[in-house]
Amino acid sequence: MNATLPTAEVLRATLAGLLDGLPPKRAAQAVERLIANYRGTTPTDAPVLRDRSDVAAYAAYRMPATFEAVRSAIAALRAAAPDWTPATHTDVGGGTGAASWAVAGAWEEGPRTAVLDWAEPALALGSELAGLSGVPALRAAEWRRARIDAGLELAPTDLITVSYVLKELTADVRTALVDSAAAAAQAVVVVEPGTPDGYARIIEARDRLIAAGLTVAAPCPHSAACPIEPGTDWCHFSARVSRSSLHRKVKGGSLPYEDEKFSYVVATRFATEPVTARVTRKPQIRKGQVLLDLCTRDEALRRATVTKRHGELYRAARDVAWGDEWPPGGNA
Repeated sequence: MNATLPTAEVLRATLAGLLDGLPPKRAAQAVERLIANYRGTTPTDAPVLRDRSDVAAYAAYRMPATFEAVRSAIAALRAAAPDWTPATHTDVGGGTGAASWAVAGAWEEGPRTAVLDWAEPALALGSELAGLSGVPALRAAEWRRARIDAGLELAPTDLITVSYVLKELTADVRTALVDSAAAAAQAVVVVEPGTPDGYARIIEARDRLIAAGLTVAAPCPHSAACPIEPGTDWCHFSARVSRSSLHRKVKGGSLPYEDEKFSYVVATRFATEPVTARVTRKPQIRKGQVLLDLCTRDEALRRATVTKRHGELYRAARDVAWGDEWPPGGNA
């Protein structure tokens, strides 16, 4: 594969090649068990991914969606800090490396990556996928077994990603992990499912990152308290995921795509330029007008109505997507 930067297409092709011999029925059964396990309580000393079949099914089931969610969060970081390039990256609880694929694809020269996870089968398959990717940054990544608990020590690094991990941890371990990440990194990216519970864990992480001296670069336009009243709503976004034929067989669907809902926070120790406002819901396009739900820099939520009389701004509003900056370029 002649690729210099990983893309969704490269990931799908690499997964398909590696998982070609996995019977779809067996994969689907493993996925069902994994879903049931993840919906329950998983102790930190009992990895859910037990063997290669589990890991292969998980990779087919989750890697494309995790990749797209993390890629969206990394894109927001890049937009807020266009001149910053990480030289080192630690992917905590990285499993088969979906977040590392996203990070490697964000910068021309991907950072030196270390993937930490407690499941050896996941690390082994992740390393194998990376080796087949044709991407130098991924092929050079380190895959290290580490127990993700309160005693985890993280070495200083430029960027830390923690994607879809916090739900698997107890409250005290979540707190310790976020504090450790804040102390070790120049930038921290945390991604969780786009559910009320996932958002609550993101807010918890956001508060701790701010308390540790970091500032929010995305998605929020500010580092003040989230203006959403607890229990009334939750902040989340959506990423479109193209599905391979293998992916459709494992997940039992027929559509060529799905939408991954996720919540995230990006916080840094260096100066960034957060957006003026961010679109927090799918824009509502009506005759002659577009309704935008926004989180704004003045720490408020508001509804903006953009009509034809706004000219270029109206045309921009018709093209803006959920999660985008508003107005484009930051100029009202």
